[in-house]
Amino acid sequence: MGTNVQLNNSAAKCTNTMSGSLMLIEALKQEKVEVIFGYPGGAVLPIYNSLYDSGVFHVLSRHEQGSIHAAEGYARVSGKPGVVIATSGPGATNLVTGLTDAMIDSLPLVVFTGQVATSVIGSDAFQEADIIGITTPITKHNYQVREVSELPRIIKEAFHIATTGRPGPVLIDIPKDIAIFEGEFSYDMPVNLPGYQPNSEPNYLQIRKLVEAVSRAKKPVILAGAGVLHADASNELTKFAEQQQIPVANTLLGLGGFPSDHPLFLGMAGMHGTYSANMALYDCDLLISVGARFDDRVTGNLEHFAKKATIAHIDIDPAEIGKNVPTAIPIVGDAKLALEQLIKQDGKQGDNEEWNELVSSNKKEFPLVYKESDTELKPQYILELIHKWTNGEAIVTTDVGQHQMWAAQYYNFNNPNKWVTSGGLGTMGFGLPSAIGAQLADRETPVVAILGDGGFQMTLQELSVIHELNLPIKIVILNNGALGMVRQWQELFYEERYSHSKFVTQPDFVKISEAYGITGVRIENSEGWEEKLKQAITSNEPVLLDIHVAKDENVYPMVASGKGLHEMVGVKL
Repeated sequence: MGTNVQLNNSAAKCTNTMSGSLMLIEALKQEKVEVIFGYPGGAVLPIYNSLYDSGVFHVLSRHEQGSIHAAEGYARVSGKPGVVIATSGPGATNLVTGLTDAMIDSLPLVVFTGQVATSVIGSDAFQEADIIGITTPITKHNYQVREVSELPRIIKEAFHIATTGRPGPVLIDIPKDIAIFEGEFSYDMPVNLPGYQPNSEPNYLQIRKLVEAVSRAKKPVILAGAGVLHADASNELTKFAEQQQIPVANTLLGLGGFPSDHPLFLGMAGMHGTYSANMALYDCDLLISVGARFDDRVTGNLEHFAKKATIAHIDIDPAEIGKNVPTAIPIVGDAKLALEQLIKQDGKQGDNEEWNELVSSNKKEFPLVYKESDTELKPQYILELIHKWTNGEAIVTTDVGQHQMWAAQYYNFNNPNKWVTSGGLGTMGFGLPSAIGAQLADRETPVVAILGDGGFQMTLQELSVIHELNLPIKIVILNNGALGMVRQWQELFYEERYSHSKFVTQPDFVKISEAYGITGVRIENSEGWEEKLKQAITSNEPVLLDIHVAKDENVYPMVASGKGLHEMVGVKL
Protein backbone atom coordinates (compact mmCIF):
# COMPACT_ATOMS: atom_id res chain seq x y z
CA MET A 1 0.00 0.00 0.00
CA GLY A 2 1.17 3.52 -0.67
CA THR A 3 1.79 6.17 1.94
CA ASN A 4 -1.13 8.41 2.84
CA VAL A 5 0.41 11.69 1.72
CA GLN A 6 -1.70 14.66 2.83
CA LEU A 7 -1.88 17.00 -0.14
CA ASN A 8 -2.65 20.70 -0.14
CA ASN A 9 -2.94 23.30 -2.87
CA SER A 10 0.77 24.00 -2.94
CA ALA A 11 1.49 20.29 -3.32
CA ALA A 12 -1.16 19.65 -5.95
CA LYS A 13 1.42 19.13 -8.70
CA CYS A 14 3.30 16.46 -6.79
CA THR A 15 3.07 12.87 -7.99
CA ASN A 16 2.65 10.15 -5.37
CA THR A 17 2.17 6.42 -5.36
CA MET A 18 -0.94 5.37 -3.48
CA SER A 19 -3.92 3.03 -3.57
CA GLY A 20 -7.09 3.81 -5.47
CA SER A 21 -8.96 4.40 -2.23
CA LEU A 22 -6.39 6.94 -1.08
CA MET A 23 -6.53 8.58 -4.50
CA LEU A 24 -10.26 9.04 -3.98
CA ILE A 25 -9.76 10.65 -0.56
CA GLU A 26 -7.04 12.99 -1.81
CA ALA A 27 -9.08 13.98 -4.85
CA LEU A 28 -12.01 14.88 -2.60
CA LYS A 29 -9.69 17.06 -0.56
CA GLN A 30 -8.48 18.78 -3.73
CA GLU A 31 -12.11 19.42 -4.63
CA LYS A 32 -12.61 20.94 -1.15
CA VAL A 33 -15.41 18.51 -0.31
CA GLU A 34 -16.73 19.37 3.15
CA VAL A 35 -19.01 16.41 3.80
CA ILE A 36 -19.69 12.94 2.41
CA PHE A 37 -22.98 11.09 2.82
CA GLY A 38 -22.68 7.34 2.71
CA TYR A 39 -23.22 3.79 3.88
CA PRO A 40 -20.42 1.18 3.92
CA GLY A 41 -20.47 -2.36 2.55
CA GLY A 42 -18.14 -5.06 1.29
CA ALA A 43 -17.18 -3.54 -2.06
CA VAL A 44 -16.29 -0.16 -0.53
CA LEU A 45 -14.42 -1.41 2.55
CA PRO A 46 -11.05 -0.30 1.12
CA ILE A 47 -12.48 3.21 0.64
CA TYR A 48 -13.90 3.30 4.16
CA ASN A 49 -10.60 2.04 5.52
CA SER A 50 -8.93 5.06 3.97
CA LEU A 51 -11.69 7.33 5.26
CA TYR A 52 -11.04 6.16 8.83
CA ASP A 53 -8.22 8.59 9.60
CA SER A 54 -8.59 10.93 6.62
CA GLY A 55 -10.17 13.83 8.50
CA VAL A 56 -12.98 14.00 5.93
CA PHE A 57 -16.40 14.50 7.55
CA HIS A 58 -18.69 11.57 6.77
CA VAL A 59 -22.37 11.27 7.63
CA LEU A 60 -23.60 7.71 8.12
CA SER A 61 -27.18 7.68 6.90
CA ARG A 62 -29.52 4.86 7.87
CA HIS A 63 -30.42 4.01 4.27
CA GLU A 64 -28.73 4.83 0.97
CA GLN A 65 -31.81 6.78 -0.13
CA GLY A 66 -31.26 8.93 2.96
CA SER A 67 -27.66 9.50 1.85
CA ILE A 68 -28.52 10.75 -1.60
CA HIS A 69 -31.48 12.92 -0.56
CA ALA A 70 -29.29 14.49 2.12
CA ALA A 71 -26.68 15.17 -0.57
CA GLU A 72 -29.40 16.79 -2.70
CA GLY A 73 -30.42 19.05 0.18
CA TYR A 74 -26.79 19.99 0.72
CA ALA A 75 -26.31 20.78 -2.97
CA ARG A 76 -29.54 22.76 -3.20
CA VAL A 77 -28.66 25.07 -0.32
CA SER A 78 -24.88 25.35 -0.75
CA GLY A 79 -24.63 25.28 -4.54
CA LYS A 80 -21.73 22.84 -4.11
CA PRO A 81 -21.84 19.24 -5.32
CA GLY A 82 -23.23 16.69 -2.89
CA VAL A 83 -21.00 13.62 -2.52
CA VAL A 84 -22.29 10.10 -1.87
CA ILE A 85 -20.66 6.70 -1.33
CA ALA A 86 -22.55 3.39 -1.46
CA THR A 87 -21.55 -0.20 -1.84
CA SER A 88 -22.25 -2.46 -4.81
CA GLY A 89 -25.51 -4.21 -5.65
CA PRO A 90 -28.37 -3.12 -3.38
CA GLY A 91 -26.33 -0.22 -2.01
CA ALA A 92 -26.01 1.18 -5.51
CA THR A 93 -29.55 0.40 -6.62
CA ASN A 94 -30.94 2.11 -3.52
CA LEU A 95 -29.53 5.35 -4.99
CA VAL A 96 -31.59 5.15 -8.18
CA THR A 97 -34.50 7.29 -6.96
CA GLY A 98 -32.18 10.04 -5.73
CA LEU A 99 -30.17 10.01 -8.95
CA THR A 100 -33.33 10.39 -11.00
CA ASP A 101 -34.56 13.13 -8.69
CA ALA A 102 -31.28 15.04 -8.98
CA MET A 103 -31.18 14.58 -12.74
CA ILE A 104 -34.62 16.04 -13.39
CA ASP A 105 -34.17 18.85 -10.82
CA SER A 106 -30.63 19.73 -12.01
CA LEU A 107 -28.76 19.14 -8.75
CA PRO A 108 -24.98 18.61 -8.82
CA LEU A 109 -23.98 15.28 -7.26
CA VAL A 110 -20.86 13.12 -7.49
CA VAL A 111 -21.78 9.58 -6.48
CA PHE A 112 -19.27 6.78 -5.87
CA THR A 113 -20.50 3.20 -5.94
CA GLY A 114 -18.52 0.11 -5.09
CA GLN A 115 -18.39 -2.75 -7.56
CA VAL A 116 -17.23 -6.35 -7.47
CA ALA A 117 -13.64 -6.97 -8.54
CA THR A 118 -12.87 -6.55 -12.23
CA SER A 119 -12.04 -10.26 -12.54
CA VAL A 120 -15.64 -11.29 -11.75
CA ILE A 121 -17.65 -8.48 -13.36
CA GLY A 122 -20.32 -10.10 -15.50
CA SER A 123 -20.36 -13.38 -13.58
CA ASP A 124 -23.31 -12.53 -11.31
CA ALA A 125 -20.95 -12.33 -8.38
CA PHE A 126 -22.29 -11.62 -4.89
CA GLN A 127 -23.82 -8.11 -4.78
CA GLU A 128 -23.05 -7.41 -8.42
CA ALA A 129 -25.36 -5.09 -10.33
CA ASP A 130 -24.85 -3.36 -13.66
CA ILE A 131 -25.11 0.09 -12.16
CA ILE A 132 -23.67 1.69 -15.30
CA GLY A 133 -26.46 0.22 -17.41
CA ILE A 134 -29.06 1.02 -14.77
CA THR A 135 -28.05 4.66 -14.32
CA THR A 136 -27.14 5.70 -17.87
CA PRO A 137 -30.56 7.34 -18.48
CA ILE A 138 -30.69 8.99 -15.02
CA THR A 139 -27.25 10.55 -14.72
CA LYS A 140 -25.60 13.38 -16.56
CA HIS A 141 -22.66 11.00 -17.07
CA ASN A 142 -21.30 7.84 -15.51
CA TYR A 143 -17.99 5.97 -15.40
CA GLN A 144 -16.70 2.56 -14.44
CA VAL A 145 -13.02 2.67 -13.50
CA ARG A 146 -10.97 -0.15 -15.04
CA GLU A 147 -7.45 1.19 -14.43
CA VAL A 148 -6.39 2.73 -11.13
CA SER A 149 -4.27 5.28 -13.01
CA GLU A 150 -7.46 6.70 -14.56
CA LEU A 151 -9.18 7.37 -11.23
CA PRO A 152 -7.85 10.93 -10.54
CA ARG A 153 -8.73 12.08 -14.08
CA ILE A 154 -12.20 10.55 -13.85
CA ILE A 155 -12.93 12.18 -10.49
CA LYS A 156 -11.81 15.58 -11.76
CA GLU A 157 -13.96 15.24 -14.85
CA ALA A 158 -16.92 14.13 -12.76
CA PHE A 159 -16.84 17.23 -10.58
CA HIS A 160 -16.48 19.41 -13.67
CA ILE A 161 -19.41 17.77 -15.46
CA ALA A 162 -21.65 17.81 -12.37
CA THR A 163 -21.19 21.52 -11.72
CA THR A 164 -20.95 23.13 -15.17
CA GLY A 165 -23.64 23.80 -17.74
CA ARG A 166 -26.92 22.39 -16.47
CA PRO A 167 -25.94 20.77 -13.14
CA GLY A 168 -26.65 17.11 -12.58
CA PRO A 169 -25.52 13.84 -11.00
CA VAL A 170 -22.39 11.98 -12.14
CA LEU A 171 -21.73 8.42 -10.98
CA ILE A 172 -18.33 6.70 -10.67
CA ASP A 173 -18.37 2.92 -10.25
CA ILE A 174 -15.18 1.65 -8.56
CA PRO A 175 -14.44 -2.11 -8.55
CA LYS A 176 -13.04 -3.33 -5.23
CA ASP A 177 -9.65 -4.29 -6.65
CA ILE A 178 -9.24 -0.86 -8.26
CA ALA A 179 -9.62 0.66 -4.79
CA ILE A 180 -6.79 -1.61 -3.58
CA PHE A 181 -4.38 -1.39 -6.53
CA GLU A 182 -1.66 1.26 -6.41
CA GLY A 183 -0.75 3.87 -8.97
CA GLU A 184 0.66 7.33 -9.46
CA PHE A 185 -1.60 10.08 -8.17
CA SER A 186 -1.62 13.47 -9.84
CA TYR A 187 -4.44 15.97 -9.84
CA ASP A 188 -3.00 18.82 -11.87
CA MET A 189 -4.15 17.57 -15.26
CA PRO A 190 -6.48 19.89 -17.22
CA VAL A 191 -10.01 18.74 -17.93
CA ASN A 192 -10.16 17.87 -21.61
CA LEU A 193 -13.62 16.86 -22.80
CA PRO A 194 -13.99 17.80 -26.50
CA GLY A 195 -17.53 16.37 -26.59
CA TYR A 196 -18.68 18.39 -23.60
CA GLN A 197 -18.51 22.13 -24.12
CA PRO A 198 -21.50 23.79 -22.42
CA ASN A 199 -22.21 27.27 -23.63
CA SER A 200 -22.71 29.92 -20.96
CA GLU A 201 -22.35 33.09 -23.04
CA PRO A 202 -25.66 34.23 -24.58
CA ASN A 203 -25.82 35.22 -28.22
CA TYR A 204 -25.82 39.01 -28.55
CA LEU A 205 -28.22 39.06 -31.50
CA GLN A 206 -30.76 37.02 -29.58
CA ILE A 207 -30.42 39.37 -26.61
CA ARG A 208 -31.17 42.28 -28.96
CA LYS A 209 -34.24 40.46 -30.29
CA LEU A 210 -35.54 40.09 -26.76
CA VAL A 211 -34.84 43.75 -25.96
CA GLU A 212 -36.86 44.76 -29.02
CA ALA A 213 -39.66 42.35 -28.12
CA VAL A 214 -39.87 43.90 -24.64
CA SER A 215 -40.14 47.37 -26.13
CA ARG A 216 -43.12 46.25 -28.26
CA ALA A 217 -44.88 44.20 -25.61
CA LYS A 218 -48.01 45.42 -23.88
CA LYS A 219 -48.57 42.32 -21.76
CA PRO A 220 -45.16 40.89 -20.80
CA VAL A 221 -44.53 38.39 -18.02
CA ILE A 222 -41.45 36.58 -16.72
CA LEU A 223 -41.60 32.92 -15.70
CA ALA A 224 -38.60 32.28 -13.45
CA GLY A 225 -37.45 28.76 -12.64
CA ALA A 226 -34.69 27.04 -10.70
CA GLY A 227 -32.16 28.06 -13.35
CA VAL A 228 -32.19 31.52 -11.79
CA LEU A 229 -31.09 30.00 -8.49
CA HIS A 230 -28.46 27.71 -10.02
CA ALA A 231 -26.96 30.73 -11.79
CA ASP A 232 -27.07 32.89 -8.63
CA ALA A 233 -29.07 35.38 -10.67
CA SER A 234 -31.78 36.47 -8.21
CA ASN A 235 -30.47 40.03 -7.94
CA GLU A 236 -30.18 40.35 -11.70
CA LEU A 237 -33.72 39.04 -12.20
CA THR A 238 -35.08 41.58 -9.74
CA LYS A 239 -33.15 44.41 -11.33
CA PHE A 240 -34.31 43.50 -14.85
CA ALA A 241 -37.96 43.13 -13.77
CA GLU A 242 -37.83 46.52 -12.05
CA GLN A 243 -36.05 48.17 -14.96
CA GLN A 244 -38.72 47.05 -17.43
CA GLN A 245 -41.61 46.84 -14.94
CA ILE A 246 -42.42 43.25 -15.92
CA PRO A 247 -44.40 41.08 -13.48
CA VAL A 248 -42.79 37.79 -12.40
CA ALA A 249 -44.22 34.34 -11.71
CA ASN A 250 -42.17 31.51 -10.24
CA THR A 251 -42.22 27.80 -10.92
CA LEU A 252 -42.36 25.51 -7.89
CA LEU A 253 -38.59 25.02 -7.93
CA GLY A 254 -37.96 28.68 -8.69
CA LEU A 255 -39.50 30.00 -5.45
CA GLY A 256 -37.16 32.38 -3.69
CA GLY A 257 -35.55 33.48 -6.94
CA PHE A 258 -37.71 36.62 -6.84
CA PRO A 259 -38.87 38.25 -3.56
CA SER A 260 -42.40 37.18 -2.66
CA ASP A 261 -43.13 40.57 -1.11
CA HIS A 262 -42.17 42.47 -4.28
CA PRO A 263 -45.03 44.42 -5.94
CA LEU A 264 -44.23 42.75 -9.28
CA PHE A 265 -44.45 39.21 -7.87
CA LEU A 266 -47.51 37.25 -9.01
CA GLY A 267 -46.91 34.04 -7.04
CA MET A 268 -46.33 30.48 -8.11
CA ALA A 269 -47.63 29.36 -11.50
CA GLY A 270 -49.04 26.02 -12.51
CA MET A 271 -51.39 23.32 -11.27
CA HIS A 272 -51.70 24.82 -7.79
CA GLY A 273 -50.53 28.30 -8.71
CA THR A 274 -52.18 31.63 -8.01
CA TYR A 275 -54.90 33.13 -10.15
CA SER A 276 -52.77 36.17 -10.91
CA ALA A 277 -49.79 34.09 -12.10
CA ASN A 278 -51.78 31.65 -14.19
CA MET A 279 -53.94 34.27 -15.86
CA ALA A 280 -50.86 36.34 -16.66
CA LEU A 281 -49.32 33.33 -18.42
CA TYR A 282 -52.60 32.71 -20.26
CA ASP A 283 -53.16 36.30 -21.45
CA CYS A 284 -49.61 37.63 -21.98
CA ASP A 285 -48.27 38.77 -25.35
CA LEU A 286 -44.61 38.20 -24.38
CA LEU A 287 -43.50 35.35 -22.13
CA ILE A 288 -39.88 35.39 -20.98
CA SER A 289 -38.90 32.08 -19.44
CA VAL A 290 -35.69 32.27 -17.40
CA GLY A 291 -34.33 28.90 -16.30
CA ALA A 292 -37.71 27.13 -16.45
CA ARG A 293 -38.34 24.06 -18.60
CA PHE A 294 -42.10 24.33 -19.31
CA ASP A 295 -43.04 21.04 -17.65
CA ASP A 296 -46.66 19.93 -17.70
CA ARG A 297 -47.38 20.97 -14.10
CA VAL A 298 -46.54 24.57 -15.06
CA THR A 299 -48.16 24.76 -18.48
CA GLY A 300 -51.32 22.72 -18.06
CA ASN A 301 -52.81 21.77 -21.43
CA LEU A 302 -50.36 23.10 -24.02
CA GLU A 303 -53.27 23.81 -26.39
CA HIS A 304 -54.16 26.73 -24.13
CA PHE A 305 -50.72 27.83 -22.92
CA ALA A 306 -49.64 31.39 -23.77
CA LYS A 307 -51.23 31.18 -27.22
CA LYS A 308 -51.19 34.96 -27.72
CA ALA A 309 -47.54 35.31 -26.71
CA THR A 310 -44.15 35.52 -28.31
CA ILE A 311 -42.06 33.02 -26.34
CA ALA A 312 -38.51 33.89 -25.27
CA HIS A 313 -36.59 31.15 -23.46
CA ILE A 314 -33.31 31.65 -21.59
CA ASP A 315 -31.76 28.33 -20.57
CA ILE A 316 -28.30 26.84 -20.11
CA ASP A 317 -29.50 23.57 -21.65
CA PRO A 318 -30.20 23.86 -25.40
CA ALA A 319 -32.20 20.61 -25.27
CA GLU A 320 -34.90 22.34 -23.22
CA ILE A 321 -35.51 25.16 -25.68
CA GLY A 322 -38.38 24.36 -28.00
CA LYS A 323 -38.87 20.92 -26.41
CA ASN A 324 -42.37 21.56 -25.10
CA VAL A 325 -43.30 25.07 -26.25
CA PRO A 326 -42.46 26.67 -29.63
CA THR A 327 -39.85 29.34 -28.99
CA ALA A 328 -39.45 32.49 -31.07
CA ILE A 329 -36.44 33.90 -29.21
CA PRO A 330 -34.09 31.14 -28.01
CA ILE A 331 -31.23 32.27 -25.77
CA VAL A 332 -28.83 29.50 -24.78
CA GLY A 333 -26.64 30.55 -21.89
CA ASP A 334 -26.21 31.24 -18.23
CA ALA A 335 -29.21 33.07 -16.75
CA LYS A 336 -27.03 35.51 -14.81
CA LEU A 337 -25.03 36.48 -17.89
CA ALA A 338 -28.18 36.82 -20.01
CA LEU A 339 -29.91 39.03 -17.45
CA GLU A 340 -26.78 41.15 -17.03
CA GLN A 341 -26.72 41.75 -20.78
CA LEU A 342 -30.41 42.61 -20.84
CA ILE A 343 -29.93 45.09 -18.00
CA LYS A 344 -26.95 46.62 -19.75
CA GLN A 345 -28.98 47.11 -22.92
CA ASP A 346 -31.46 49.18 -20.87
CA GLY A 347 -34.03 48.84 -23.63
CA LYS A 348 -37.12 50.95 -24.01
CA GLN A 349 -39.89 49.84 -21.68
CA GLY A 350 -43.02 48.63 -23.40
CA ASP A 351 -46.41 50.27 -22.98
CA ASN A 352 -47.52 47.86 -20.27
CA GLU A 353 -48.91 50.13 -17.56
CA GLU A 354 -52.49 48.99 -18.14
CA TRP A 355 -51.35 45.35 -18.04
CA ASN A 356 -49.55 45.86 -14.73
CA GLU A 357 -52.68 47.39 -13.27
CA LEU A 358 -54.69 44.36 -14.40
CA VAL A 359 -52.34 41.73 -12.95
CA SER A 360 -52.04 43.75 -9.75
CA SER A 361 -55.83 43.91 -9.50
CA ASN A 362 -56.04 40.14 -10.04
CA LYS A 363 -53.53 39.62 -7.26
CA LYS A 364 -55.61 41.68 -4.83
CA GLU A 365 -59.00 40.40 -5.89
CA PHE A 366 -58.09 36.70 -6.04
CA PRO A 367 -55.57 35.95 -3.28
CA LEU A 368 -54.92 32.47 -1.92
CA VAL A 369 -57.81 31.63 0.42
CA TYR A 370 -58.99 28.84 2.68
CA LYS A 371 -61.95 28.34 4.98
CA GLU A 372 -61.19 28.96 8.61
CA SER A 373 -62.44 26.52 11.23
CA ASP A 374 -63.00 26.46 14.98
CA THR A 375 -63.10 22.68 15.14
CA GLU A 376 -60.14 21.63 12.94
CA LEU A 377 -56.56 22.79 12.51
CA LYS A 378 -56.09 24.10 9.00
CA PRO A 379 -52.70 23.24 7.46
CA GLN A 380 -52.54 26.58 5.65
CA TYR A 381 -52.83 28.41 8.97
CA ILE A 382 -50.09 26.21 10.44
CA LEU A 383 -47.79 27.28 7.60
CA GLU A 384 -48.65 30.94 8.14
CA LEU A 385 -47.77 30.62 11.84
CA ILE A 386 -44.47 28.87 11.08
CA HIS A 387 -43.64 31.64 8.61
CA LYS A 388 -44.41 34.22 11.27
CA TRP A 389 -42.35 32.57 14.02
CA THR A 390 -39.35 31.98 11.76
CA ASN A 391 -39.58 35.52 10.33
CA GLY A 392 -39.86 33.94 6.89
CA GLU A 393 -36.13 33.20 7.01
CA ALA A 394 -36.04 29.44 7.57
CA ILE A 395 -34.86 26.86 5.07
CA VAL A 396 -37.94 24.78 4.30
CA THR A 397 -37.74 21.22 3.02
CA THR A 398 -40.73 19.07 2.07
CA ASP A 399 -41.87 15.67 0.98
CA VAL A 400 -44.36 15.52 -1.88
CA GLY A 401 -48.11 15.94 -1.72
CA GLN A 402 -50.63 18.36 -0.28
CA HIS A 403 -48.30 19.64 2.43
CA GLN A 404 -45.72 20.47 -0.26
CA MET A 405 -48.20 22.64 -2.13
CA TRP A 406 -49.41 24.37 1.03
CA ALA A 407 -45.80 25.13 1.98
CA ALA A 408 -45.17 26.54 -1.50
CA GLN A 409 -48.31 28.67 -1.27
CA TYR A 410 -48.17 29.93 2.31
CA TYR A 411 -44.51 30.07 3.31
CA ASN A 412 -43.45 33.10 1.32
CA PHE A 413 -39.78 33.16 0.31
CA ASN A 414 -37.99 36.47 -0.09
CA ASN A 415 -34.48 35.06 -0.45
CA PRO A 416 -32.90 32.40 -2.66
CA ASN A 417 -31.79 28.91 -1.61
CA LYS A 418 -34.28 28.55 1.23
CA TRP A 419 -36.66 26.14 -0.52
CA VAL A 420 -35.73 22.46 -0.86
CA THR A 421 -38.28 20.19 -2.48
CA SER A 422 -38.59 17.43 -5.05
CA GLY A 423 -40.09 18.95 -8.18
CA GLY A 424 -39.89 16.96 -11.38
CA LEU A 425 -39.85 13.45 -9.91
CA GLY A 426 -42.14 14.12 -6.95
CA THR A 427 -40.29 11.90 -4.50
CA MET A 428 -41.97 10.95 -1.25
CA GLY A 429 -39.47 10.50 1.58
CA PHE A 430 -37.35 13.39 0.30
CA GLY A 431 -38.10 15.94 3.01
CA LEU A 432 -36.48 14.50 6.15
CA PRO A 433 -33.06 13.47 4.75
CA SER A 434 -32.83 16.59 2.57
CA ALA A 435 -33.28 18.65 5.74
CA ILE A 436 -30.13 17.02 7.14
CA GLY A 437 -28.11 18.05 4.09
CA ALA A 438 -29.63 21.53 4.13
CA GLN A 439 -28.72 22.05 7.78
CA LEU A 440 -25.14 20.86 7.21
CA ALA A 441 -24.87 23.27 4.27
CA ASP A 442 -26.05 26.19 6.44
CA ARG A 443 -25.52 25.70 10.16
CA GLU A 444 -26.78 29.16 11.09
CA THR A 445 -30.23 29.17 9.47
CA PRO A 446 -33.20 27.33 11.01
CA VAL A 447 -34.38 24.34 8.98
CA VAL A 448 -38.03 23.25 9.02
CA ALA A 449 -38.99 19.96 7.37
CA ILE A 450 -42.67 20.04 6.36
CA LEU A 451 -43.77 16.43 5.92
CA GLY A 452 -46.85 14.34 5.36
CA ASP A 453 -47.61 11.35 7.53
CA GLY A 454 -47.11 9.13 4.47
CA GLY A 455 -43.79 10.50 3.26
CA PHE A 456 -42.35 10.68 6.77
CA GLN A 457 -42.74 6.92 7.18
CA MET A 458 -40.62 6.27 4.09
CA THR A 459 -37.37 7.68 5.53
CA LEU A 460 -38.07 8.21 9.24
CA GLN A 461 -34.98 6.21 10.19
CA GLU A 462 -32.91 9.31 9.39
CA LEU A 463 -34.14 10.72 12.71
CA SER A 464 -31.16 8.81 14.09
CA VAL A 465 -28.78 11.04 12.12
CA ILE A 466 -30.50 14.20 13.34
CA HIS A 467 -30.10 13.02 16.94
CA GLU A 468 -26.53 11.84 16.43
CA LEU A 469 -25.42 15.18 14.98
CA ASN A 470 -27.75 17.20 17.23
CA LEU A 471 -29.11 19.14 14.28
CA PRO A 472 -31.80 21.62 15.44
CA ILE A 473 -34.20 20.67 12.65
CA LYS A 474 -37.91 21.15 13.26
CA ILE A 475 -39.84 18.20 11.82
CA VAL A 476 -43.45 19.20 11.15
CA ILE A 477 -45.79 16.36 10.22
CA LEU A 478 -49.12 17.61 8.84
CA ASN A 479 -50.97 14.48 9.84
CA ASN A 480 -54.26 13.95 8.02
CA GLY A 481 -54.27 10.17 8.25
CA ALA A 482 -54.04 9.74 4.49
CA LEU A 483 -52.03 10.05 1.34
CA GLY A 484 -53.58 13.48 1.00
CA MET A 485 -53.03 14.28 -2.67
CA VAL A 486 -54.05 10.78 -3.73
CA ARG A 487 -57.18 11.11 -1.59
CA GLN A 488 -57.92 14.53 -3.13
CA TRP A 489 -57.73 13.16 -6.67
CA GLN A 490 -59.89 10.19 -5.73
CA GLU A 491 -62.46 12.58 -4.30
CA LEU A 492 -62.50 14.86 -7.33
CA PHE A 493 -61.95 12.46 -10.25
CA TYR A 494 -62.71 8.92 -9.04
CA GLU A 495 -66.16 9.34 -7.46
CA GLU A 496 -64.79 9.34 -3.91
CA ARG A 497 -63.58 5.76 -4.25
CA TYR A 498 -60.78 6.00 -1.68
CA SER A 499 -58.80 2.96 -2.73
CA HIS A 500 -55.95 2.47 -0.23
CA SER A 501 -55.29 6.17 0.28
CA LYS A 502 -56.41 6.37 3.92
CA PHE A 503 -54.34 4.81 6.70
CA VAL A 504 -56.33 2.36 8.80
CA THR A 505 -53.75 2.55 11.59
CA GLN A 506 -50.94 4.97 12.34
CA PRO A 507 -47.97 4.62 14.66
CA ASP A 508 -47.45 7.03 17.53
CA PHE A 509 -45.07 9.51 15.90
CA VAL A 510 -44.25 11.14 19.23
CA LYS A 511 -43.11 7.83 20.70
CA ILE A 512 -41.10 7.08 17.55
CA SER A 513 -39.39 10.46 17.86
CA GLU A 514 -38.62 9.91 21.52
CA ALA A 515 -37.24 6.44 20.74
CA TYR A 516 -34.70 8.18 18.51
CA GLY A 517 -33.83 10.63 21.28
CA ILE A 518 -35.72 13.60 19.81
CA THR A 519 -38.42 15.54 21.63
CA GLY A 520 -41.84 14.80 20.22
CA VAL A 521 -44.90 17.03 20.54
CA ARG A 522 -48.46 16.15 19.55
CA ILE A 523 -50.61 19.13 18.56
CA GLU A 524 -54.36 18.87 18.27
CA ASN A 525 -57.15 21.42 18.35
CA SER A 526 -57.11 22.03 22.09
CA GLU A 527 -56.52 25.02 24.32
CA GLY A 528 -53.01 26.45 24.10
CA TRP A 529 -51.99 24.65 20.93
CA GLU A 530 -50.59 27.79 19.27
CA GLU A 531 -48.25 28.51 22.18
CA LYS A 532 -47.12 24.88 22.19
CA LEU A 533 -46.36 25.14 18.46
CA LYS A 534 -44.50 28.42 18.89
CA GLN A 535 -42.29 27.07 21.67
CA ALA A 536 -41.33 24.06 19.57
CA ILE A 537 -40.63 26.03 16.39
CA THR A 538 -38.50 28.63 18.18
CA SER A 539 -36.49 26.17 20.29
CA ASN A 540 -32.80 25.50 19.68
CA GLU A 541 -33.13 21.71 19.70
CA PRO A 542 -34.43 19.15 17.23
CA VAL A 543 -38.17 18.68 17.69
CA LEU A 544 -40.78 16.54 15.96
CA LEU A 545 -44.30 17.96 15.78
CA ASP A 546 -47.18 15.60 15.03
CA ILE A 547 -49.88 18.08 14.02
CA HIS A 548 -53.34 16.63 13.48
CA VAL A 549 -54.89 18.73 10.72
CA ALA A 550 -58.23 18.69 8.90
CA LYS A 551 -58.53 15.30 7.24
CA ASP A 552 -60.53 16.33 4.18
CA GLU A 553 -58.79 19.60 3.33
CA ASN A 554 -57.93 20.02 -0.35
CA VAL A 555 -55.30 22.09 -2.12
CA TYR A 556 -56.72 24.97 -4.13
CA PRO A 557 -56.55 26.61 -6.61
CA MET A 558 -56.22 23.58 -8.84
CA VAL A 559 -55.88 23.05 -12.57
CA ALA A 560 -57.19 19.59 -13.39
CA SER A 561 -55.25 17.31 -15.69
CA GLY A 562 -55.96 18.18 -19.32
CA LYS A 563 -57.21 21.67 -18.51
CA GLY A 564 -55.67 25.03 -19.35
CA LEU A 565 -54.29 27.44 -16.74
CA HIS A 566 -57.36 29.64 -17.16
CA GLU A 567 -59.61 26.76 -16.08
CA MET A 568 -58.66 26.82 -12.40
CA VAL A 569 -61.12 25.70 -9.76
CA GLY A 570 -61.27 26.75 -6.12
CA VAL A 571 -60.09 30.29 -6.75
CA LYS A 572 -62.78 31.71 -4.48
CA LEU A 573 -64.54 30.21 -1.47
